Amino acid sequence: MPVIPSPARATQQSHTGGVGTSAPRPDGTLKVTGEFAYSSDLWHEDMLWGHTLRSPHAHARITGVDVSDALALPGVHAVLTHDDLPAATHYGLEIEDQPVLARDIVRYQGEPVALVAADHPETARRAAARIRVDYEELPVVHDEASATAPGAPVLHPGRTDRHAAHVAHPNIVHRQPVLRGDAAAAAATADVVVTGTYDVGMQDQAFLGPESGLAVPGDDGGVDLYIATQWLHVDQRQLAPVLGLPPEKVRLTLAGVGGAFGAREDLSMQAHACLLALRTGRPVKIVYNRHESFFGHVHRHPATLTYEHGATREGRLVFVRARIVLDGGAYASSSPAVVGNAASLGVGPYEVEHVDVEALALYTNNPPCGAMRGFGAVQACFAYESQMDKLADALGVDPVELRRRNAVSQGSTMPTGQVIDAPAPVAELLRLVRDRPLPPERAWETTDPTTGARTVDVRALPGGLSNAGHGEGVVRGVGYAVGVKNVGFSEGFDDYSTARVRLEAIGGEPVATVHTAMAEVGQGGVTVHAQIARTELGVTRVTILPADTGVGSAGSTSASRQTYMTGGAVKNTCEAVRAEVLRLGAERFGWGERHTLRLADGKVVTADGEVLAALVDVLGGEAVDLELEFRHRPTQPFDLTTGQGFGHVQYAFCAHRAVVEVDTELGLVKVVELAAAQDVGRAVNPAAVVGQIHGGATQGLGLAVLEEIQVGPDGRIRNPSFTDYLIPTILDTPAMPVDVLELADEHAPYGLRGVGEAPTLTATPAVVAAIRRATGRALHRVPVRPEHLVG
Repeated sequence: MPVIPSPARATQQSHTGGVGTSAPRPDGTLKVTGEFAYSSDLWHEDMLWGHTLRSPHAHARITGVDVSDALALPGVHAVLTHDDLPAATHYGLEIEDQPVLARDIVRYQGEPVALVAADHPETARRAAARIRVDYEELPVVHDEASATAPGAPVLHPGRTDRHAAHVAHPNIVHRQPVLRGDAAAAAATADVVVTGTYDVGMQDQAFLGPESGLAVPGDDGGVDLYIATQWLHVDQRQLAPVLGLPPEKVRLTLAGVGGAFGAREDLSMQAHACLLALRTGRPVKIVYNRHESFFGHVHRHPATLTYEHGATREGRLVFVRARIVLDGGAYASSSPAVVGNAASLGVGPYEVEHVDVEALALYTNNPPCGAMRGFGAVQACFAYESQMDKLADALGVDPVELRRRNAVSQGSTMPTGQVIDAPAPVAELLRLVRDRPLPPERAWETTDPTTGARTVDVRALPGGLSNAGHGEGVVRGVGYAVGVKNVGFSEGFDDYSTARVRLEAIGGEPVATVHTAMAEVGQGGVTVHAQIARTELGVTRVTILPADTGVGSAGSTSASRQTYMTGGAVKNTCEAVRAEVLRLGAERFGWGERHTLRLADGKVVTADGEVLAALVDVLGGEAVDLELEFRHRPTQPFDLTTGQGFGHVQYAFCAHRAVVEVDTELGLVKVVELAAAQDVGRAVNPAAVVGQIHGGATQGLGLAVLEEIQVGPDGRIRNPSFTDYLIPTILDTPAMPVDVLELADEHAPYGLRGVGEAPTLTATPAVVAAIRRATGRALHRVPVRPEHLVG
């Protein structure tokens, strides 16, 4: 039997915290102490190790493959190429365009070409190096010009996907316009017009736990896969055709996940491990190293965004025109949905009567891009918030006041025609961050009142412990941003989650058991599920079972949806269990008016608090066990011509104020404070809410000043390591005060609102706005580099 890490064992929670309390995380101590077991810790007594041979070229034709030298190496049990695949040869989240193993063409550097299984990981790596692959290099498509030029190589000829008929060139994955009013006519009436073109670099999710998993062949001809992923059932849906098995024979169990942020929505090593396990009849483990991880998952779409804003002299927006070009890389992944988000949210949380937005994603020979926290709204937010600052300067208006003057509110109409039918306190969020006291200036400098001697704490300066400067040329700036992000899956997707809940008496007390397929990737869902069960069932002891495909789908842990959707499923199922318990009690004890009764502290009580019976007495020797699905209200696809439609189930809003200090001589930036205000509807776990806001803001800070996968015009990644791809450390992370509003959305469970993504949007433009204020430089690109600030 495989050794399964602790998150795949049942987790019993005996804390008393229900909804609205900061109940502690059951995995928190284990992670802090280093005892938590991740997917890379999986082990089986007779397992083999898998390794992937990848293309060194961004675009090439495969003219020959010779695996004989690899097979001759002692300890090698199997070598697989495209010709060894047993069934379907392609997979994909939205479009099945990605080969399991490349056959004739490789379309990006790092594309999988062959697989090896051996009795030691080093043997597998050496065997892969012995595989001879002959390539004929082809022209590289690396940007919009090379993708759509006459005679450009068509990267996916013969497309038949549903988007192909609606694009002007086969190298365009998907295009979505959003049209409202008459932006061209309105442009002639605007008193002030500002334009700008903005670039967003390719950001990596940079999760600390690399891709890994263990595939174990089953006695029934199927396979059990223990895997770190974001969506167990969509992995199963893609794997079954590739393996030539019915879905019920492809069984997935969630292993410990070391971060995700979107990159684990797509398949990485899942199919490869299963194919090797089924071929060899032995368990196979695959673990990527950090270098391979940069090639093994999707990244955030780099983008070029061109905007034009027009306003009256009084600062009222008249029109917005925008063109958003996203680089989707070699395969579609979730690019169509990212395009939909970028287009529909591309104007921001502002009332504008006349809108003309076009968003599109390209096929190129750059690394594939897909889901990352913020999902298309991040790139748009940097551009439209940069424009709002530029417009404020042109009008001579305070940038916060300009935003407040044009802010949407409940009842406003979005550019897609969708009416905001829940609280939208955009103006209030801006007020909260604006009115917060500023941190003291030059806190890094002290002067002795007696001697006048000046002391500098270099740790608090731009450059920090590198001791690069001593305060010369350091200037301060303050910047603001506000943004809007959708919650849940949109555009008519059948978004649902499933929960199974069992209530029974064990050891003389009632115990609830919750089983879902939700991927716990660090967001704290297992904590929330137990809080909901305690609240709805009035119990103290709650056991959370391992997430697996033995229960119905919980959807993806993405789109800020899990507390809303799987939390909603747990709530609904608990309510049904409670109703059944009260029915049993009415049968046994003759209660009437069951709708006024509730469960609390292990008892059945009336509305007045009178105890009618203990839960264990009501249950007797029986258990109530139910499995139900939960769906949010339906959405609809955006019209492909006008972009109109009720596309999103919920909107989330966040504002940030950034305070930075910039060494203008060295081009170094220190973010001193990053204050946030966000409406969360209902804080199910207040401490976790603040943690999500901090985490999202930190990733936004990284995009502002540090993080970029650098890809050359040849399609090759220049910095596939944490030595050269820089992410914020604790020394880069500033104070992050947070104001949390709880304005309930009546359409959502408990009135809650998804939290995790909105702060990622606004941290980036707020930091860059502050750098602009400090330096006076225009700064149209992120991340901001030292060379952008000096010279």
